[in-house]
Amino acid sequence: MTLAEVLQKSTEWLAGKGSDTPRLDAEVLIGHALGLERIGLYTEAERPLTDDELVACRALIGRRGEMEPVAHITGRRPFGRLDLEVTPDVLVPRPDTEVVVDVVVELAPEGARIADWGTGSGAIALSVADLRPDVTVTGLERSPEALAVALRNLHANPGLEDRVRMVQSDGMAAVAGEEFDLVVGNPPYLVSADLDRYPALRHEPQQALVAGPVGTEDHARVAAEAAAALAPGGWLVLEVGEGQADPVAGILAVAGFGEVSMRADLAGIPRAIWGRSAQAEAPDSPAS
Repeated sequence: MTLAEVLQKSTEWLAGKGSDTPRLDAEVLIGHALGLERIGLYTEAERPLTDDELVACRALIGRRGEMEPVAHITGRRPFGRLDLEVTPDVLVPRPDTEVVVDVVVELAPEGARIADWGTGSGAIALSVADLRPDVTVTGLERSPEALAVALRNLHANPGLEDRVRMVQSDGMAAVAGEEFDLVVGNPPYLVSADLDRYPALRHEPQQALVAGPVGTEDHARVAAEAAAALAPGGWLVLEVGEGQADPVAGILAVAGFGEVSMRADLAGIPRAIWGRSAQAEAPDSPAS
């Protein structure tokens, strides 16, 4: 079979297995199996594949047919301007989270000290440091396996190593007594039933997905810990799930944060929510 035929058959098969993006999945996985950039799939479209190449392509497409994340199959995921290593020990960085990064980049004062609560792969911490060369970022992660991934991603971006540190910590326990100008977090925000609604999520670490019976339990924890760790007038920025913006706004208010704002992702779902410590007068915050 030619490369074009394999690509078309793989697309059709993945669509039948429930992939939301069957063509893209097929292009990424076949390109990965053959060592081709995306354009190469089309410049070499009429080339017949060898038996070994067919076996390699079928193996990766078959894994995706089981709804294993593409990023876990390839071991890589682009996020912002970075290309990150991803394993089953960390959440797959999603485009929605780039909205959170945008807010942090806009809010952080010059020379800010930033803490990333639950850094996972390091996606937020590294992206913020990449976009803001004046800030320092501490990534906090309780899972030693996830922390190892974050450290590898940090070392793969040596230009950031002097401004980013990765620390094993349950919440902010390991940095107790330190003061930050901004705390950001993408805490677990699902409930157990969500795993039945979205079977693909079962391939990702459950402790990084499920917060509890309500879904906002970890938002309350981050808010309490951030309130104690922030410098006067510091900011807290959180990612929230669909339908959680208003409940989390209430959590921030109870924790003493004012000027609560939110911003939607590209689908129009409120995704980032932030507030400022009531200890100081705030400058204008970015437009919601």
